[in-house]
This record gives sequence, C-alpha cells and structure tokens, in this order.
Amino acid sequence: MPEQLDLNLLRVFDALLQEGSVTAASERLHLSIPATSRALGRLRRAMNDPILVRAGRGMAATPFALRAAPRVRSLLDEASALISADREVAIGELERTFTIRINDGLAVTLATAAVEATATVAPGVVLRFVTEGSESAEALRDGSVDLDIGVGDIAAPDIRTTLLYRERMVGIVRADSPLGRRRRPSLRQLCQYPHVSASRRGRARGPLDDALDAAGLHRHVAAVVPSFAVAALLVSASRYVGLVPQRLAEQYGRTLGIRWFPLPTDLPEVEVRLLWHARLDADPAQRWLRETIRDALSAPRAEKPAVSARTAERGGRPGTGA
Repeated sequence: MPEQLDLNLLRVFDALLQEGSVTAASERLHLSIPATSRALGRLRRAMNDPILVRAGRGMAATPFALRAAPRVRSLLDEASALISADREVAIGELERTFTIRINDGLAVTLATAAVEATATVAPGVVLRFVTEGSESAEALRDGSVDLDIGVGDIAAPDIRTTLLYRERMVGIVRADSPLGRRRRPSLRQLCQYPHVSASRRGRARGPLDDALDAAGLHRHVAAVVPSFAVAALLVSASRYVGLVPQRLAEQYGRTLGIRWFPLPTDLPEVEVRLLWHARLDADPAQRWLRETIRDALSAPRAEKPAVSARTAERGGRPGTGA
C-alpha cells in the first residue's frame, strides 16, 4: 500500500529542501536526526523520488523535489492561514522565513529599512530577499515568493497590491564635478557630460530623452548598467551623470562621494508597490509583515540638504523630478 502523505511529512519535506541536510532540518523541526531520516524515507516512498541525493559533502535536491517545493510551501501557507485565522500571533516568538522578491535598485535602500523594522520586534523572523527573474505572478501563487516589492503592477484577481510610496528620480555626479556645484543644472548643461543609464533590460533610452527631444537636445549615454546601485558606483569614479531614485542618493550620496540635484524637467513619478497572493490575506504573520514594511517604507523622511552648503544657505529644496 502506498505511503500516505500528511501535513507533518510536508513540513519535513519543506525543511529538507530549505536546509539541504537531514541534520539541519531536524534542528529546524526540533526532531531527532533518526526521526527526520525516517520521515525522509517515508517521503521517498510516498513521492517515488529520492528527494535529496548525496552531492560531494552535502545533499542536492532532485529535479522533482525542486518542482514540488513551491507547491508544498503554498499548501503549508494555506494550512497555516486556516489554523491561525482570527487568532493573535505572538510576533516576538515568531520563527519564520519570508521570501521577498525585489529588484536590485530598490533592494539597496529598502532592504535595510525592512530588516531593521522587523528585527526589533521579531528576532526569529528571517527576511530572504531574492532578485527578480521575471515579474510573473506564478511565484506568488505557488508560494515560492511571499511578497513582491517593485515598480510594476500585476493585474490579476488573485493578486493583492498596495502602494508603498512614490519615488522621484534625481541627477547625480561625482562630488568634485562642476555640474554638482549648480543648484539646478539646465537640460543643455546636462547634455555636456556623458551619461550612465541604469536598466535591467539594457535600455539606453528613458523618459529624460523624451524631454530632451522636446527641447531639441540629445545626451550621450556612454554606459548602460543593470541597476541604480552600479550606476551610483560608476558615477562616483567617473565624470558621468546618472539618474537614480532620490532615496538612494540621500542614503548613500555622502558615503560614495556624489552630489545629487533635482532634474530641470518634470518626469513621471515611479510608484513602488507591495504585492502578495490573496490566500495570505488572513494569515496574521504575513499581515503583520505587510503592515510593518508599509509603515517602515512609507514613513515621512526628513528633508535633507541637496547639493552643497551654498544650496542649503539659499533654502534650496531638493528633489522635484521623478
């Protein structure tokens, strides 16, 4: 008679796939190593697959196990939501790993705020950030991703979304650049310097180019990099002009030795949104995490000096672009 799967076996499967070893999985589940080994044997019989196989000094998941892992995680999440619905969760005692999909440009500034906000009240919570492979909703549906933070929006009836904040783009240059000493450079002055474009898809053209076209101007994009963080590093070591989110410029400008300034044209603001699957609406732990991240990232920021001491003395207010 085939081995029957139950919720406890699925929890063992999930732990084995996340930890990659029987010993680590047993510690995670508070089981003995022999008990975890027996559970692995039951899983192998029930699923007719080795699940984990020896690979050098460690263990590697089989292709079947890797395909099944997101569905198992989704089932466990639904079971957790069913059991804990309408119940209070002791956040300080919560031990859970949440997987958050986020692009590199946002992770630079948002990951720190999210980790600090959760760690202070829930030291047992682990935030696992993964980069975007695609913006598909399937990762939210199958449970391989708990939350998605990005600038896109997924139009699907089973995907929930909320606005975290609106972001504006600003210009950045190296601290010793003559352009950085200007309170608000003109479009023509921006075009006198080579530019670096940040685009995960490798695009050299953006909204700024439309504004330049309307003014009969053209910029020279000398480099295209995959993220705003790389663009900021490149600008800090060159005479290039870059465009990055204002939060990144404020947070890392002094450290990287760059100055930022508002753009001399109105560009559309970028909406940064939080997305999750509908089945997790009632999960108290996930609801707490959503609220914590939203509060941490949407809190008003103190206005900071823009480009230089001279600007501050004149009462310059930074950031009016997008």
